[in-house]
Amino acid sequence: MSPEALQELLAERLSDCQVSVDGDGYQYQITVIGDVFEGLNTVKRQQHVYGALNDKITDGSVHAVTIKTYTKAQWAEQES
Repeated sequence: MSPEALQELLAERLSDCQVSVDGDGYQYQITVIGDVFEGLNTVKRQQHVYGALNDKITDGSVHAVTIKTYTKAQWAEQES
């Protein structure tokens, strides 16, 4: 699965978030920004993203992922 296809899939499934995907078709770096993560710990945030990816992991389309999640405020703070 191409990074572009994965980004499109995640953007559709996590419609309340901004999604960015980089990778080589085997290993992906996923960044997701959204207020849906407010008040959630790191594990819960990743579970939210993995939930959107589960079928692609199960069928082997996605192998290895690194996930970074931010609320909009955290992202703005990091960018400044």
